[in-house]
Amino acid sequence: MPNAVDLSLNRQQIWMVSGASGTGKSQFLKALADLIEHSGLVELYGQEQNQMCPEKWRSQVMYFSAETAWWRDHVAEHFDTQPDTEILNSVGLKPSILEKNPDDLSSGEKQRLALLRGLQYRPKVLLLDEITANLDPKSAQLVERLVVDYINTNQTCALWISHDEEQQQRLSCENCQLVFVAKEEGRS
Repeated sequence: MPNAVDLSLNRQQIWMVSGASGTGKSQFLKALADLIEHSGLVELYGQEQNQMCPEKWRSQVMYFSAETAWWRDHVAEHFDTQPDTEILNSVGLKPSILEKNPDDLSSGEKQRLALLRGLQYRPKVLLLDEITANLDPKSAQLVERLVVDYINTNQTCALWISHDEEQQQRLSCENCQLVFVAKEEGRS
Protein backbone atom coordinates (compact mmCIF):
# COMPACT_ATOMS: atom_id res chain seq x y z
CA MET A 1 0.00 0.00 0.00
CA PRO A 2 1.46 3.41 -0.95
CA ASN A 3 2.06 6.02 1.67
CA ALA A 4 -0.61 8.69 2.00
CA VAL A 5 0.14 12.24 0.92
CA ASP A 6 -1.54 15.08 2.78
CA LEU A 7 -1.03 18.27 0.82
CA SER A 8 -2.75 21.63 0.41
CA LEU A 9 -1.80 23.97 -2.39
CA ASN A 10 -2.33 27.70 -2.16
CA ARG A 11 -2.70 30.17 -4.99
CA GLN A 12 0.56 31.25 -6.63
CA GLN A 13 2.48 28.27 -5.27
CA ILE A 14 4.65 25.94 -7.28
CA TRP A 15 5.37 22.68 -5.53
CA MET A 16 8.32 20.79 -6.98
CA VAL A 17 7.98 17.01 -7.00
CA SER A 18 11.11 14.91 -7.20
CA GLY A 19 12.40 11.44 -6.53
CA ALA A 20 13.88 8.45 -8.32
CA SER A 21 12.18 7.01 -11.38
CA GLY A 22 9.48 4.49 -10.49
CA THR A 23 8.54 6.00 -7.13
CA GLY A 24 5.03 7.03 -8.18
CA LYS A 25 5.34 10.72 -9.02
CA SER A 26 3.48 10.52 -12.33
CA GLN A 27 0.88 8.18 -10.87
CA PHE A 28 0.26 10.71 -8.10
CA LEU A 29 -0.34 13.52 -10.59
CA LYS A 30 -2.56 11.30 -12.73
CA ALA A 31 -4.67 10.44 -9.66
CA LEU A 32 -5.01 14.15 -8.83
CA ALA A 33 -6.18 14.75 -12.43
CA ASP A 34 -8.70 11.89 -12.18
CA LEU A 35 -6.96 9.97 -14.96
CA ILE A 36 -6.47 6.77 -12.94
CA GLU A 37 -8.40 5.08 -10.16
CA HIS A 38 -7.30 5.83 -6.62
CA SER A 39 -8.64 5.70 -3.09
CA GLY A 40 -7.59 9.17 -2.00
CA LEU A 41 -9.62 12.28 -1.30
CA VAL A 42 -8.92 15.18 -3.66
CA GLU A 43 -10.70 18.53 -3.43
CA LEU A 44 -10.71 21.74 -5.43
CA TYR A 45 -12.12 24.73 -3.55
CA GLY A 46 -14.01 22.37 -1.24
CA GLN A 47 -15.57 20.25 -3.99
CA GLU A 48 -14.53 16.61 -4.03
CA GLN A 49 -13.15 15.12 -7.21
CA ASN A 50 -15.73 12.33 -7.24
CA GLN A 51 -18.59 14.88 -7.09
CA MET A 52 -17.61 16.58 -10.34
CA CYS A 53 -17.92 15.39 -13.94
CA PRO A 54 -14.47 13.99 -14.89
CA GLU A 55 -14.18 16.20 -17.99
CA LYS A 56 -14.93 19.33 -15.97
CA TRP A 57 -12.47 18.26 -13.24
CA ARG A 58 -9.73 17.60 -15.81
CA SER A 59 -10.21 21.04 -17.34
CA GLN A 60 -9.65 22.61 -13.91
CA VAL A 61 -6.97 20.24 -12.57
CA MET A 62 -5.00 19.67 -15.76
CA TYR A 63 -2.27 17.09 -16.30
CA PHE A 64 0.53 18.01 -18.72
CA SER A 65 2.72 15.08 -19.71
CA ALA A 66 6.18 15.02 -21.25
CA GLU A 67 4.57 12.77 -23.87
CA THR A 68 2.13 14.76 -25.98
CA ALA A 69 -0.83 13.66 -28.09
CA TRP A 70 -1.56 14.90 -31.61
CA TRP A 71 -4.38 13.56 -33.80
CA ARG A 72 -4.87 16.02 -36.67
CA ASP A 73 -2.76 16.94 -39.71
CA HIS A 74 -1.93 20.52 -38.68
CA VAL A 75 -0.96 21.92 -35.31
CA ALA A 76 -3.53 24.73 -35.63
CA GLU A 77 -6.37 22.20 -35.74
CA HIS A 78 -5.59 21.19 -32.14
CA PHE A 79 -6.44 24.61 -30.71
CA ASP A 80 -9.93 25.94 -29.97
CA THR A 81 -8.39 29.41 -29.95
CA GLN A 82 -5.27 30.01 -32.03
CA PRO A 83 -2.29 31.13 -29.96
CA ASP A 84 -1.17 34.60 -30.97
CA THR A 85 2.31 35.57 -32.10
CA GLU A 86 3.20 37.00 -28.70
CA ILE A 87 2.44 33.83 -26.74
CA LEU A 88 4.21 31.65 -29.33
CA ASN A 89 7.27 33.91 -29.24
CA SER A 90 7.24 33.80 -25.43
CA VAL A 91 8.13 30.09 -25.61
CA GLY A 92 10.51 30.43 -28.55
CA LEU A 93 8.15 29.37 -31.34
CA LYS A 94 7.27 31.08 -34.62
CA PRO A 95 3.64 31.47 -35.79
CA SER A 96 4.39 29.36 -38.90
CA ILE A 97 4.59 26.30 -36.63
CA LEU A 98 0.79 26.25 -36.50
CA GLU A 99 0.65 25.16 -40.16
CA LYS A 100 3.03 22.24 -39.69
CA ASN A 101 2.16 18.60 -39.27
CA PRO A 102 2.84 17.53 -35.68
CA ASP A 103 4.87 14.58 -36.98
CA ASP A 104 7.40 17.09 -38.35
CA LEU A 105 8.02 18.73 -34.96
CA SER A 106 10.60 17.99 -32.30
CA SER A 107 9.55 16.63 -28.92
CA GLY A 108 10.40 19.99 -27.37
CA GLU A 109 8.24 21.90 -29.85
CA LYS A 110 5.35 19.52 -29.16
CA GLN A 111 5.77 19.97 -25.39
CA ARG A 112 5.57 23.75 -25.65
CA LEU A 113 2.56 23.63 -27.96
CA ALA A 114 0.77 21.12 -25.72
CA LEU A 115 1.29 23.47 -22.78
CA LEU A 116 -0.21 26.38 -24.75
CA ARG A 117 -3.07 24.14 -25.88
CA GLY A 118 -3.93 23.24 -22.28
CA LEU A 119 -3.56 26.73 -20.86
CA GLN A 120 -6.26 28.03 -23.21
CA TYR A 121 -8.79 26.27 -20.93
CA ARG A 122 -7.58 28.31 -17.92
CA PRO A 123 -7.00 25.43 -15.48
CA LYS A 124 -6.84 26.25 -11.76
CA VAL A 125 -4.18 23.63 -10.98
CA LEU A 126 -1.32 22.69 -13.31
CA LEU A 127 0.07 19.18 -12.94
CA LEU A 128 3.33 19.38 -14.85
CA ASP A 129 5.05 16.05 -15.49
CA GLU A 130 8.58 16.81 -16.72
CA ILE A 131 7.27 19.29 -19.29
CA THR A 132 10.73 20.71 -19.94
CA ALA A 133 12.53 17.36 -20.13
CA ASN A 134 13.03 17.61 -23.92
CA LEU A 135 14.04 21.26 -23.97
CA ASP A 136 17.36 23.03 -24.17
CA PRO A 137 18.10 25.27 -21.14
CA LYS A 138 17.01 28.50 -22.87
CA SER A 139 13.68 27.03 -24.02
CA ALA A 140 13.13 25.47 -20.58
CA GLN A 141 13.53 28.88 -18.95
CA LEU A 142 11.06 30.41 -21.42
CA VAL A 143 8.52 27.75 -20.41
CA GLU A 144 9.27 28.35 -16.73
CA ARG A 145 8.63 32.07 -17.21
CA LEU A 146 5.34 31.39 -19.02
CA VAL A 147 4.14 29.05 -16.26
CA VAL A 148 5.12 31.44 -13.47
CA ASP A 149 3.40 34.33 -15.26
CA TYR A 150 0.28 32.20 -15.80
CA ILE A 151 0.18 31.18 -12.13
CA ASN A 152 0.65 34.74 -10.88
CA THR A 153 -1.80 36.32 -13.34
CA ASN A 154 -4.54 33.71 -12.86
CA GLN A 155 -4.03 33.07 -9.14
CA THR A 156 -3.48 29.36 -9.75
CA CYS A 157 -0.95 26.81 -8.50
CA ALA A 158 1.13 23.90 -9.77
CA LEU A 159 2.75 20.63 -8.90
CA TRP A 160 5.81 20.23 -11.15
CA ILE A 161 7.78 17.00 -11.51
CA SER A 162 11.40 17.71 -12.35
CA HIS A 163 14.72 15.90 -12.06
CA ASP A 164 16.59 19.17 -12.63
CA GLU A 165 17.83 20.36 -9.23
CA GLU A 166 18.50 23.89 -10.49
CA GLN A 167 14.97 24.11 -11.85
CA GLN A 168 13.62 22.88 -8.53
CA GLN A 169 15.53 25.62 -6.71
CA ARG A 170 14.41 28.33 -9.16
CA LEU A 171 10.73 27.50 -9.09
CA SER A 172 9.58 26.07 -5.79
CA CYS A 173 8.07 28.29 -3.17
CA GLU A 174 9.56 28.12 0.31
CA ASN A 175 8.98 24.68 1.88
CA CYS A 176 7.19 23.46 -1.27
CA GLN A 177 9.15 20.31 -2.05
CA LEU A 178 7.53 16.89 -2.29
CA VAL A 179 10.06 14.05 -2.52
CA PHE A 180 9.01 10.52 -3.43
CA VAL A 181 11.25 7.73 -2.16
CA ALA A 182 11.43 4.09 -3.17
CA LYS A 183 10.06 1.54 -0.75
CA GLU A 184 12.67 -0.69 0.76
CA GLU A 185 12.47 -4.39 -0.08
CA GLY A 186 10.32 -6.26 2.42
CA ARG A 187 8.69 -3.09 3.83
CA SER A 188 5.21 -1.84 3.08
